[in-house]
Amino acid sequence: MHKVIRQMAQLRLQAPQGAVLLRSGEILNTISPPPAQQVKSLHTGASAGFLCAKWNKHNYGPRKWLEYNKTVHPPQETDEEPRKAYICHMRNNIKYSPDKMWYIAAFVRGMSVDEALKQLNFVLKKGATDVKETILEAQQMAVERHNVEYKSNLWIAESFVGKGRVFKGVRRHGRGRYGKVEYKHCHYFLRLEEGEPPQHYYQEPQTPEQQYEQWMVQMRSRKIINSL
Repeated sequence: MHKVIRQMAQLRLQAPQGAVLLRSGEILNTISPPPAQQVKSLHTGASAGFLCAKWNKHNYGPRKWLEYNKTVHPPQETDEEPRKAYICHMRNNIKYSPDKMWYIAAFVRGMSVDEALKQLNFVLKKGATDVKETILEAQQMAVERHNVEYKSNLWIAESFVGKGRVFKGVRRHGRGRYGKVEYKHCHYFLRLEEGEPPQHYYQEPQTPEQQYEQWMVQMRSRKIINSL
């Protein structure tokens, strides 16, 4: 009898907290799960808020580009040409590859705002939506904050892309193997300027004769290094 009582006492000491001890000595596990605050999340793509709170706490993206809007220019002379108004705007941490976004940024560069918005409606790319929204935001800011009279009298002077955060993950393959995957982000920068866009933004087209003359000038201006 004493042996049975001793075994029952040992079972009580070994039983976890919250467990119920039955007469036959079996333990019924009735431990309640820990509260939701103590459950640690895993590094997955679905927990975007958790990622931002833990790894992206102090990353606000580039800030220097927006500081150009605060530039105070000196007053102009009466005979000088009036300075054109401009507005710098950006959108950071776009879930899109910067290599893919480059094509869209270079496509709208040098266009008027109305023409760029019209052309972006037919671009079947994911990044075209972000570029279009950024242009509309900059157009509204130019009218409300930078004293631009007509919102259609603007053209895209600068449009380029920067690399953002890159999250690395693991993708499972067959036979116990795995591969690396990168979730890339990009920053899109935009500068609108008041006035009409230039006729040739990149380079004025040349005739074959002009190209030949330019090539001859380059050939004749060559210099052989370490020669007399």
